[in-house]
Amino acid sequence: MAEDFKTIAAKRLEIIEAGFSGDADIVRAALTHASGDVRSSALSSLHRLHVLSATELSEHVGDVSEIVRRNVAQIAADFDAVDVVPLLTDLDVFVAEMAAWALGERNNTTDAELFALIDASENAQEQLVREAATASLGAIGDVRGLPAILRACTDKPAIRRRAVLALAPFEGVDVDTALENALTDRDWQVRQNAQDMLNPRDGGGAVIGE
Repeated sequence: MAEDFKTIAAKRLEIIEAGFSGDADIVRAALTHASGDVRSSALSSLHRLHVLSATELSEHVGDVSEIVRRNVAQIAADFDAVDVVPLLTDLDVFVAEMAAWALGERNNTTDAELFALIDASENAQEQLVREAATASLGAIGDVRGLPAILRACTDKPAIRRRAVLALAPFEGVDVDTALENALTDRDWQVRQNAQDMLNPRDGGGAVIGE
């Protein structure tokens, strides 16, 4: 018989508390719980206790629960060995967005991850995913990602805002041209970001916008 909401909530609370008290055995046993909420909390607690392994995290990349997959992507920012590339094309947009973000936060990026981010920046149907992928390409700073960032400078307004900021690690005529074009963008936040990029000593932080 399926557990009711109160039972699941109580179990989650137990797992969260164990994540602070240090009872890793209780937490680890919950990795196979029927509720995705509980499994997700178990992963977070193990991570908090610094006892979560890359193998354990990898086992949940294909979890049936989008809540778990999104948490896996977020935690995987600290686990270079966990392959989250499959999550870039997840049916849940927030899972895919988180996977794109995580790849930009890692210490090392493989060629496969870089090319997957490039593809997501250019071809993902969901705007949130293209935006996150573009931002990660800028965070990584690999010149092979520059063409995708330049193309993102002509995408939707929120993506253009991110793309302008993602040009920070790069130099060259194409970069200068993109920034100059952004100064006359119809979106004021794109214009402000370009201004801040070209005149960093003017004061004030770059505007990303919603």
